[in-house]
Amino acid sequence: MKKLLLFPLFSIAAFSIFAQRISRNDLLNLQAKEDSLKKYSLKLIQGITSEDRFRADSMFTKMFVRALMTKNSFYYPFDSLVTISKLHSPDSSFRIFTWQMVINDNIVRQHGAIQMKTTDGSLKLYPLIDKSDITVNQADTFANNRGWIGAVYYRIIQKASGNQQYYTLLGYDENNIRSNRKIIEVLNFSNDEPTFGGRHFSFEEDSVFKPAVSRYIMEYKKNAGARLTYDDDLDMIVFEHLESESNEPAKKWTYIPDGDYEGFKWKNGKWIHINKVFNFITPEGKEPVPNPVKDADGKTIEDQLKGYDGEEKAPATNTPKKPKTPVKKKTGQ
Repeated sequence: MKKLLLFPLFSIAAFSIFAQRISRNDLLNLQAKEDSLKKYSLKLIQGITSEDRFRADSMFTKMFVRALMTKNSFYYPFDSLVTISKLHSPDSSFRIFTWQMVINDNIVRQHGAIQMKTTDGSLKLYPLIDKSDITVNQADTFANNRGWIGAVYYRIIQKASGNQQYYTLLGYDENNIRSNRKIIEVLNFSNDEPTFGGRHFSFEEDSVFKPAVSRYIMEYKKNAGARLTYDDDLDMIVFEHLESESNEPAKKWTYIPDGDYEGFKWKNGKWIHINKVFNFITPEGKEPVPNPVKDADGKTIEDQLKGYDGEEKAPATNTPKKPKTPVKKKTGQ
């Protein structure tokens, strides 16, 4: 009985949020479709066999497109589809859906779609077709939505150059059994059509010349956990520098983070590579050293060996000590 009461309460709350954009009947229809979609979205990931996952992907895609055909569906969040990435552009001109399907241990494919915001609430949708398996030079291709280098996106950064808007996408790809990838991709719309790629990543400020590329791809050892993010304070894409742990630079599956960070800074319509993001250097003569316990003549400085309360202690350093936390005595034992 409680479940029967909860659904009307949820419907009323959701309707109050979307009432200005989506009619009551359309909202209830979208909620019902989302409930069915949720089952297949989970099977995309949890399906035991590849056949199970293929069927789930096929059913999900067909049902999802039908749901998106509902008037003003652009404003419906599909929040319960937790295995599907859903990102709105910062200017709310479009949103992009991406998800992955593991075919086998060595083949992972991404699927997705771009939904445009329309003035009349009708559906304008661009399917994203993953062609990474047949693309020879993935870092240097320029393609539309049907030649997409697949990734599951987790961040959109909007930048402008002249009158053109550019949307930089940060994405993740499980790739294969040996390596993962993270991809920085630039999307823009030319003649109202989505295009991916272009010479947007420049190394012109590096000491060693490298040609510009259309997208930046980090490939690294499985489970190495290389970080790639956008730092709002620095206004910069920041990512970990990778090195081959076996000194085999041709084998990307041997790459792991080495503790340094690189980045890209937007300048004049391009992402300019920054070789070292955190470049703090201690001024000469200011290096942290222990406080001396002997004077210039080699005599022990007694005050350095004692605390302010006169108790003997270890030699002090320039780093302040953390106060000790009192230990509570246990009672009743």
